[in-house]
This record gives sequence, C-alpha cells and structure tokens, in this order.
Amino acid sequence: MAQIRLTMYVLLLLLAPAAFAASSVENVRIWSENSKTRVVLDLSHPVQHTIFTLRGPDRLVIDLKDSRLAKSLATMPKGAGAVRSIRSAVRADGQLRVVLDLNTAVRSRTFTAGPNATYGDRLVIDLEKEGALSTVKRASEGYRPGRDIVIAIDAGHGGKDPGTSGRHSKEKDIVLAISKTLADKINAEPGMRALLIRDRDVFVEHKERVAIAQDRDADLFVSIHADGFKDRRAAGASVFALNLDRANREAKAALSKRDKAPVKVGDVLLNDKDPVLASVLYDLSQSAAMSASMDVGNHVSRELGRATTMHSTKVREKSLAVLTSAEIPSILVESGFLTNPAEEKRLRDKAYRGRLANAILAGVRSYFYTNPPPDTQIAMDLRREPTRQVRHVVARGDTVSQIAERYNVSTAAIRRANKLSNDRIRIGQTLSIPIFAGG
Repeated sequence: MAQIRLTMYVLLLLLAPAAFAASSVENVRIWSENSKTRVVLDLSHPVQHTIFTLRGPDRLVIDLKDSRLAKSLATMPKGAGAVRSIRSAVRADGQLRVVLDLNTAVRSRTFTAGPNATYGDRLVIDLEKEGALSTVKRASEGYRPGRDIVIAIDAGHGGKDPGTSGRHSKEKDIVLAISKTLADKINAEPGMRALLIRDRDVFVEHKERVAIAQDRDADLFVSIHADGFKDRRAAGASVFALNLDRANREAKAALSKRDKAPVKVGDVLLNDKDPVLASVLYDLSQSAAMSASMDVGNHVSRELGRATTMHSTKVREKSLAVLTSAEIPSILVESGFLTNPAEEKRLRDKAYRGRLANAILAGVRSYFYTNPPPDTQIAMDLRREPTRQVRHVVARGDTVSQIAERYNVSTAAIRRANKLSNDRIRIGQTLSIPIFAGG
C-alpha cells in the first residue's frame, strides 16, 4: 500500500516539475526501532533534494533546494538510534543543508511521501547500521516470500506525561517494560514483527502514535496502559476497542476540510469524490476497523482472563485519542490498577509482566491465525501446508479440552502432536497446536 502511494506520488512529481516551489521544513521527527532509525522532515511543499555521506566523523547530509526552516521550528529534536544530533544551515547557493551527526556508519535510503489525513508532504530518511542487514536466502535455500504481520505496540504516556502513579511506580515506566517484553515475544514469532512506538522515556503526541503505525503499514495497533482510581480496591485488567462515536467525529472533521487537505482511506483519495460517496467509503472503512478491533479485543481479553484478574471481561468501546484510526484495527489494554497496592506490586514484578505479555501475544496470535492478511507469510503457510504448528503456553486454569475448543481442533490432535498419553498438562508447558488450513 505504501509503495503504491509512493509510486503514484513520484509519477505526479515527474509529470509536473513546476510543482516544486519554495518549501519550508515545518517539523523534524525522529524515532528508532531495533537497528533502524527513521528521520522525517515535514514540508510545506514537495522539495528536490540530494543526499550523501561523509566519514571521519560519520555524517549524513541532506541538501534541500529552495528551502528554509519554518520560524516555528526553533530547535531540532534530540538524536535517537544511529543519530547523535541534528543541525542545519543555509548554504551560499541558497540550499538548506540538514546534517545528521551519526553514532556509527549506516546504510541510508530516502523517499518522499505525499499528504495524508495527519501530515502534509514529507521527506523520509531511513537509516540502518552497516552489517545489520540479514542475507536474503535464495529460493534453493527454502526462502518463501511473504511479509511479516506488523504489530504496533504503543507504550502509553512517557516523558513529560507520567500517567497514573502508584506508591512506588509510574504508569509510563510500567507500560514501557510490558511493551518491550511483548515486542521481544512478538519478534520471536515466525511471521510476526513488532513496531515499538516508543522504546524509551519520551513523550509522543497521540496523533503521531497512530501516524507512525500508519506510516509503517501496521496490521494492528495495541496501546498498553495501567489504570488508576480513587478507590484503592479497584483491580484487574481490561481491554478497550476502537470507539465508533469518536472515530465518526474524527471522520466528519476530516471530511469537512476536504477542500483544504487531502483525505484518504487506504490508497483511495476522497477529495475528488462526491460527499455521499466519500462518507460511505469512510463509514465502510471504519466499520471494518471496528469489527476487527472488537474481534482481536475479544481474543486478547479471553487470554488475559486466563493469566490474571479481569476488571471487566467484556471488551468495551472507549473514546480515547489513540483509538481513532479508520485504517488499523486498534485496541487498548489496561494492564491493572497502580493505585491498588497489591496489583502495583505484581506489575512491578518482571515475571508477572511476562505473563501479561504472553497472554496478549496469545490473543493476537490466535486472531491472526484465524484472520491472516492474504499477503503475509502466515497466510501463505496456511494455504501451502496441511497443518501449521502454533505454540501455546499453558496458563493457570487451562485444560486440554478448553485449548482444543479455543483453536478449533480435537483433543486427540493435541495429544498426538505433543505425544501426551493423557490430558495432564502443567502451567508454563508449551504445547504444539496443529492449526489446519482454513481453520
């Protein structure tokens, strides 16, 4: 989807070179994930640019033709990942030069992106540490094409926003720890990849959290939080899904400004559609996202209920700023109440946070093995193979019959796959579950 948008945008630029007008850099955003760093320059107009690297010390230089920094951009953001710092200057030939001072040698690529519902024109610079790229297997080595399912994990709050506070901990720290653990577990899953919206103690605006997930073509947005309440007895986890009322308000606001800014659903531009058709397309997209959000939320809530106490077992809609995307199924997990002393103690425990992460992963996994996007490796494997082995970690209260019902297989199939002579299982035991194609 992102590649199609990029191709169309580049074609338009090639056909209309006069479209390049004097541009200003309105904002600079940066974030890092594993060995990759992305820098985004938000532009007032499309811009011609050149990019090159310098050694001793390592630097990446971006020259922007007929460009200036916006007056509102008083300071550059702090470095992250491979970028130590960012600076800029206007050269004698009138070009704006942006310099990324690097911590290490990197491979780089740049691309331009057109306006969407959240941002205008952008120049995107992706950096990856040299040597970090893995070698792609040849077909003869068993390589099978198919993309990973991307799970965006949003650790709530951060930086200047601590969230709820317990006696000994802050929400922003607890949820970041859970999110990192969940990301590690997702990255260990074949066919899945985690995208951490923030991987350290920084504040990210709500709209930018969703925009990051959209820019990286995430298949699911999972926001992790911890609750607080004046009654210290309140306890338990909860799961919330995309709220249709708030999403509708966001949609109406976006559609009402179609004459001023592009509005898209996926790759479909709504600006050139008549008002009724535009509204119908947006409603259809939101309905699909709402349905998928409730579905995956139910999977996650069920698994959490096996691992911990639930404040509510019903997936509820909630008007939250991070649950408004019409493109990405979105859920929010309240991991427990920091204002409850006993629950705060559990949430501070690494092993307990690991159990919560296992439960969230189990719910996400069971959803996507039932509803895999068709171009993913998991979908291709399910079509290609008679069966697919899924791992299930036994939680407290699990029985073989319950597990069989959950994955829509027989108890005999589970016993056979795990060479069990009876239905005895133990907490923490990993079972192989044979998932049949189309099941």
